[in-house]
Amino acid sequence: MTSASAEAAPPASDNRLSPEVRRAGVVVVLGTIMAILDTTIVAVALPTLAKDFHVTVNTIQWVTTGYLLALAVVIPLSGWAMHRFGGKPVYMTSLVLFLAGSVLCGLAWSATALIAFRVLQGFGGGMIMPVGQAIMARTAGPDKMNRVMAVIGIPTLLGPILGPVIGGAIVSNVSWRWIFFVNVPIGIVALILAMRFLETTPRDRDHRFDLIGFLLLAPGLALLVYGLSEVGSEGGFSSRGVQGSLATGVLLCAGFVWRSFRAPEPLLDMHLFRRRSFSVATICIFLTGATLYGTMFLLPLYYQVCRGESPWLAGLLMAPQGIGAALAMRPAANLADRFGPRRTVPWGMALLALGTLAYTQVSGTTSYVFLALALFVRGIGLGFGMMPVFAASYRGLTHAEVPRASTATNIIRQVGGSIGVAVFAVVLSNQITRRFPGQDTSLGTMAAHALPPSVVNRLAEAFATSFWWSFAVCALAVLPALFLPGRLELPDVTNQVPVGAATSD
Repeated sequence: MTSASAEAAPPASDNRLSPEVRRAGVVVVLGTIMAILDTTIVAVALPTLAKDFHVTVNTIQWVTTGYLLALAVVIPLSGWAMHRFGGKPVYMTSLVLFLAGSVLCGLAWSATALIAFRVLQGFGGGMIMPVGQAIMARTAGPDKMNRVMAVIGIPTLLGPILGPVIGGAIVSNVSWRWIFFVNVPIGIVALILAMRFLETTPRDRDHRFDLIGFLLLAPGLALLVYGLSEVGSEGGFSSRGVQGSLATGVLLCAGFVWRSFRAPEPLLDMHLFRRRSFSVATICIFLTGATLYGTMFLLPLYYQVCRGESPWLAGLLMAPQGIGAALAMRPAANLADRFGPRRTVPWGMALLALGTLAYTQVSGTTSYVFLALALFVRGIGLGFGMMPVFAASYRGLTHAEVPRASTATNIIRQVGGSIGVAVFAVVLSNQITRRFPGQDTSLGTMAAHALPPSVVNRLAEAFATSFWWSFAVCALAVLPALFLPGRLELPDVTNQVPVGAATSD
């Protein structure tokens, strides 16, 4: 090797992450894993919460829905806050909000109080993830982002797997309140490390916050989901309360869209939807979010209420989905790069539908091995249908449009999840009421007693019908996936390499 080539070769140490990046990564991962875990850790505790607070399924689902809605609403606020106040103060504030919400959730004295505190917790959790990623991007620089994003992606990958298992272990051995208290020591450590290791970033006061858009979006989404959740308890869509909530929600959301096209710096860049690949990808993201969170709401209820299992075992029985997704993500990314999302994502959505189809046939004695295999197939479908779709949403966007696209896709995923939970809860409630007319059908009452086989079978039929809705969403997602972009054809640059470039290797 010549001296020139030796000088041209980068030293091995250049490929390593600097101590500053590693320390910042620890801080961001600690915060992110708390926020991700809390999207699923509560799922196995819902029957216990319904029993303790004496509420119906339509009410207790707001423990999950309220958190997801808060995540969605606060995500666009985080970008402006970073510009205005700097990344470090905003990240630390989000940790404080999340910790305060966690403590208050653990101290909640009623279902209403718990739902309100979950919203506060969601406001903090919604800012932790995007602000943390932005801090890492600035700290590491563009040349290290692939390795950095792989580290940050660990909580996103492990959170849905570990959430139900950890939640089940806590509920089975100690009070459900420790589901929230467990965040406190982790959050305090993350707060101390953030104070010590995160660097102060410059502030930019030129950016403006679209307050009008925020005041349209937040209540609009809340009223839409509230109206859907009240369909079961208010006598269907003919109820004036349901009609008023839905109509007001639609008007506010329509006003938000109108505002977004005219605001100097909108919360959501609606011009992105003029691109076909982005619009198609967001439809897939919305439907995937609905079936992911909606089914994660139904599964632990089936295992605990219908099959009488403990929260701990219910959490373990949900793990195959996360394992399947984890195993499929890397092959899915490689295949999507090779063949394009149009030829890979539809197969993922089809596998997602196939795995869900098994749960439409559940009874009071369905084999757990069969259900675990079906859930594993469903997880593989999620692995093939999630990350390639997010990558496809960025296809053809400029460098300046990518952050706005990331904000939009994250909002749409959380909104899809909150609507999915609300709708599936209404379907389940209606099915149970139809099969047990005039009886106490609250989840807490059913979960607290050993049910006779005749009751279990009728209850299983209610869950099976509810899973048909999840299957329909998965099957519907196949259609937009067929219109995703194909393989990205890279230009042939072999004839454009300057003479002598090869000698620098």
